[in-house]
Amino acid sequence: MTRPVAGRSDRGPAASDATGTDLGSVGEFGVIDLVTAGMTQPASTLLGPGDDAAVVSSPDGRVVVSVDMLVDGVHFRSDWATPEQIGRRAALASLSDIAAMGAVPTALVVAISAPAATPVDVLTGIAAGLQAVAAEVGAGVVGGDMTRSEQLTISVTVMGDLQGAAPVLRSGAKVGDNLAIAGRIGWAAAGLAVLSRGFRSPAVAVAAYRVPEPPLAAGIAAAAAGATSMIDVSDGLLADLGHISTASGVSIDVRTIALDVNPRLKEVASALGKDALAWVLTGGDDHALVATFPAGTTLPAPWQVIGSVGAGSGVTVDGRPYEGPTGWDHYR
Repeated sequence: MTRPVAGRSDRGPAASDATGTDLGSVGEFGVIDLVTAGMTQPASTLLGPGDDAAVVSSPDGRVVVSVDMLVDGVHFRSDWATPEQIGRRAALASLSDIAAMGAVPTALVVAISAPAATPVDVLTGIAAGLQAVAAEVGAGVVGGDMTRSEQLTISVTVMGDLQGAAPVLRSGAKVGDNLAIAGRIGWAAAGLAVLSRGFRSPAVAVAAYRVPEPPLAAGIAAAAAGATSMIDVSDGLLADLGHISTASGVSIDVRTIALDVNPRLKEVASALGKDALAWVLTGGDDHALVATFPAGTTLPAPWQVIGSVGAGSGVTVDGRPYEGPTGWDHYR
């Protein structure tokens, strides 16, 4: 169910002067009017963009909140993707964190900073991508902020509803649990390697880097099936499993024979002189979900067992420590 945006306010003469081609000529409020015009909201949005704050219903009485910041040149490159793809990427990266808690997304709040010379079409394209993803998952883009900066930066805050269920935490893994995964991994790392070499194909790898495909519904299904812990793979499978290991006080072993290393992924790696398995184990940005389940649990599709939880600490691969970086760290 959708309805027109509530709470539109009169922002004065600057709001209607949207005749220029860049942010400096259109102005902050003119751009806001452009990106919010015609926006629709789900029933959970009681008051959308246009007032000092939005109002979102929370029947559960609890709100799951997560925020992600994406910076041009660090998390994406505006010369490698369209504005709409960048907007979709920003929304999906944040939504995967909500899914990893076992929650249903309800609302997004977006803050964008950009140089004054940025074409208006870039902002409206990013907004279109954000709004499209929000609509696909039944959530609303309910507000945000804009400011001037030297670098295009997008910050997306997502709110979610647990619908009466307990959140699935990183700290719940138990000795004897099975480790399982939902979604693809390694493909975004392949796309980054391809684009970094100046190529634009194979398309499947490039597309994976530009716009992830997190299995959002799988997070809710995992929670319903009794997942004891869960996390989204944003920095690398081994790196993110390290967070579960530390929080739960357990060891985790990944079995490479159980990992789906697609033959096409192997072809791309071979062509670039890279290791496809390394992409799968340490590559980020695919936003797959990994979770632990009690032994004997019937896993819902598309979850697949890839390892086990034991006593001790740390993450191993086929029973041995992994040599080399285990994933992305912004300050290393």
